[in-house]
Amino acid sequence: MTQTSPSGSTPAEAEAFLAAHPEIEAFDIILHDANGIGRGKIIRRHELLSFFNNGRHLPISILGLDICGEDVHETGLIWDQGDGDLRAWPVPGTLKPLHNTQPPRGEVFMSMYTLDGAPMSSDPRHALARQVDALSAEGLHPAGAFELEFFLLDPERGSDGKMQPARDVLDRRKSNKTEVYSVDHLHGMLPLFSDIYAGAKLAGITAETLISEYAPGQYELTLHYRTDVMQAADDLMRLKRIVRAQARAHGVVACFMAKPNENYAGSGMHFHVSMLDGAGKNVFIEDHEGQWNPLILHALGGLKATMAESMLVFAPHANSWRRFASQSYAPVSPSWGVNNRSVALRIPAGDIKARRIEHRPAGVDANPYLVAATVLAGIRHGMKHQIDPGPETTGNAYAETGEEAAIPTDWRSAIDAARRSAFLKDALGEDMHRTFTAIKAAEYARVMRTVSEVDFDLYLHTV
Repeated sequence: MTQTSPSGSTPAEAEAFLAAHPEIEAFDIILHDANGIGRGKIIRRHELLSFFNNGRHLPISILGLDICGEDVHETGLIWDQGDGDLRAWPVPGTLKPLHNTQPPRGEVFMSMYTLDGAPMSSDPRHALARQVDALSAEGLHPAGAFELEFFLLDPERGSDGKMQPARDVLDRRKSNKTEVYSVDHLHGMLPLFSDIYAGAKLAGITAETLISEYAPGQYELTLHYRTDVMQAADDLMRLKRIVRAQARAHGVVACFMAKPNENYAGSGMHFHVSMLDGAGKNVFIEDHEGQWNPLILHALGGLKATMAESMLVFAPHANSWRRFASQSYAPVSPSWGVNNRSVALRIPAGDIKARRIEHRPAGVDANPYLVAATVLAGIRHGMKHQIDPGPETTGNAYAETGEEAAIPTDWRSAIDAARRSAFLKDALGEDMHRTFTAIKAAEYARVMRTVSEVDFDLYLHTV
């Protein structure tokens, strides 16, 4: 018996896709957890229509896993609820073919619901949907796009045990130089990037500018602006999967750690966001040249005021915190400025019709659904309370000092701040907040009890 999908998906979408793609034999069905890890199953072609008709039972514990895939009992999603099944449903519009797969496969994103069809509130997609819906009720519609920075690394480590940049896939040439903005350097990876662009096109993603970034083996892809922020987060998630799969096919490793090399800049996931009214007009645009629109100032004020308690969302892992260092293109204070890459909240120069905030704290290892939900909640908070962002930073934001510039400086402090935060609980929803912070606390305990090579290097023969 066919059930009505609470996600809005319909069997007609699956039927049309199967008719258009007779070559596809299987599908990845993917649910993203608190860490942004794609979890789910691979189903065969004949199972797809049943999935669209009836959803798919999955254990509730799938949303309570840590980075290693281990249960975190403190989430309340494991034995407190008997690890019962909930039902995952396809996300409309996410059924896509995959490039360069043998045999041919497709993929579809899914989201979790209770058995009676209510959104499962520890699902990150639903956390973002809550904030989008709240803004919509106020007559506002967020638009945006994420930037994707990442490293391409050699599968084999160097003689010092460190990760090393991948050789060019074109001719196996090797470079340990930074190569920032070098176009010639990009040419050696063009076969791989051609496959990435082909995969993005199949997925309906407009991947745009490619650059060689500010570290050996580091690259950046920009994504086309979306009037639907949920679509922007989906684009980022899907593009990461595409980059990882195509890199692997070319014999290199795509790395989305925030900081794989201690001597160079890490990888960010800058979120560009603007706000549209019901007629599609950007409400951040200033009415008079030289005079800021109060709405964008209040949005900046809200983001500044909530940044300290939100940093765990933007920097969720132990490695995330290695990215924040002075003069590393990663912000170390809740500052704002125009055309200034040392600040956390940058207003890009250019056409005022495209006026937006570039939110720079998040690393590429963060979950874009939770990042977007938290940023939108911060903007709403600032608009509601008409928060003044204070003076613009016109120089070096890394030189700012004082309590007003303080954000957590380590993972433990960020976890503590997030757990106490009434704002973050509202931003993510009570269940998602509990789930996320419990998972982070469990991961912190795992890291702290691990005896690493650094311990032996520093202390084995010295203490």
